[in-house]
Amino acid sequence: MTPYITGVGIMSGTSLDGIDLAWCGFSEDEQGHWQYEVLKADTFPYTTDMKVRLRRATELSAIEYCRLDVELGGLIADCVNAFVGGEEKPAFIASHGHTVFHQPHLGLTTQIGSGAVIAARTGIPTVCDFRTMDVALHGQGAPLVPIGDELLFGDYDACLNLGGFSNISYREKGQRIAFDVSPCNMPLNLLASKVGLEYDKDGELASAGEIVPSLLHGLDILEYYAQPAPKSLGKEWFEQEFQPLLEHSLERYDVADALRTVVEHISGQVSAAVPETVRSMLVTGGGALNKFLVHEIRNSCDCTIVVPDMFTVLFKEALVFAFLGLLRLQHRENTLRSVTGADVNSCGGCIWRP
Repeated sequence: MTPYITGVGIMSGTSLDGIDLAWCGFSEDEQGHWQYEVLKADTFPYTTDMKVRLRRATELSAIEYCRLDVELGGLIADCVNAFVGGEEKPAFIASHGHTVFHQPHLGLTTQIGSGAVIAARTGIPTVCDFRTMDVALHGQGAPLVPIGDELLFGDYDACLNLGGFSNISYREKGQRIAFDVSPCNMPLNLLASKVGLEYDKDGELASAGEIVPSLLHGLDILEYYAQPAPKSLGKEWFEQEFQPLLEHSLERYDVADALRTVVEHISGQVSAAVPETVRSMLVTGGGALNKFLVHEIRNSCDCTIVVPDMFTVLFKEALVFAFLGLLRLQHRENTLRSVTGADVNSCGGCIWRP
């Protein structure tokens, strides 16, 4: 049984929308059932300069990479201090950080945004570096949100997150199954940038385009989709396998057609990933605001699609990382081997105390 405790969960996604913060309260009853509430949530957009630096982080020298780690930690700390203000401080911070390298087959995954700097500048105990223990145990280090799906959102048969990548989580044969489905906002935003837009609002450009059969076929036959779960995607895979197909298609077709084709690809891969036993699926993440994408997913899936309130849509991942941080502080398992393929369940995360 856990008495009521509050913490701030922090998420920075691959789509570089900004830093999401969710101040959440949690309690656990005597039967082991968890309750949560989001007390406050906000997004702090990245400056153009920080977006460029994060986008190019894989190309930095070792010293430049270390500097960016420290500077991003300082930026996150500044956001927390502004977010918390003069109010009573939360008991802890749980920061996912920003993923730069994710290659679990090589035994590595890195998220920058120094937890030591966050703890030092906020005066609040900080949990970070959630993925490396699972990777060290031969897991994918991703996705981590499914334990929150299991314990906080168990009323739904499945949970789908539409972020930089789409990922799904559901219960099957008594255990939680989850994996990355496909790229999502990452290619959609990349294509929108070709015509000077940050993103395709409501999917308006995509809805005006035509499907390019050759591009759709090329995307659908990428080797990743034939692999069994557990599996996960990273920026490196996107840049090496997915993006070249998009760039090649733009030599012959316009951006609207490429967007329409990617939407078709995403909805088709989501449909293929949803088991027949799923009757209700919670859909969150920035892509849940893309009306055309959600429409196409509804058309492709034989289940009820639930898009919840705006706070849950935008801040579910930050909420769940706050929950992961709480489990870490309580020395309880917060990473599931059934999801990541690791040798065992584990309690991941480094704790920095000011």
